[in-house]
Amino acid sequence: MAANWPAALECGSLIDTLGEFMGKEYARVQRVSQLLKEEIARLLQREVKDSRIGVVTVTDVEVTRDLKHATVFVSAAGDDERKAEAIKGLSSAAGFVRSRLGRELRIRRVPELRFTIDRTQERAARITELLSEVRSSEQHDEGGEES
Repeated sequence: MAANWPAALECGSLIDTLGEFMGKEYARVQRVSQLLKEEIARLLQREVKDSRIGVVTVTDVEVTRDLKHATVFVSAAGDDERKAEAIKGLSSAAGFVRSRLGRELRIRRVPELRFTIDRTQERAARITELLSEVRSSEQHDEGGEES
């Protein structure tokens, strides 16, 4: 029965083969994400003319493993209402951007694009604020114990 098994199984290298495949798949997704990020940023800056979008920065693109969907994270200036308008404009322009990506990148399948606000910096600022409050509270408590 062992004679009918693939060589990868007989050699015990199936796990290595799968790991190598998964590594290549991950690398491909990462390359596509980076290409999309660069090209979408260029298109938004030079070719998309929707006034709702304003000035946005593409901060990251996450692509699913099957390359069918991509979430485009952007930062935008202004309050939440202004950011929501930017997302509406970007969503409206998604078809145009996707078609341009197909021509420019020459990839077999251009993922469906979903734009969302990147809240990473807001969260980082909040964490920094909370840490400062904790430090301040600790310093205050230490000062109170010495008195």
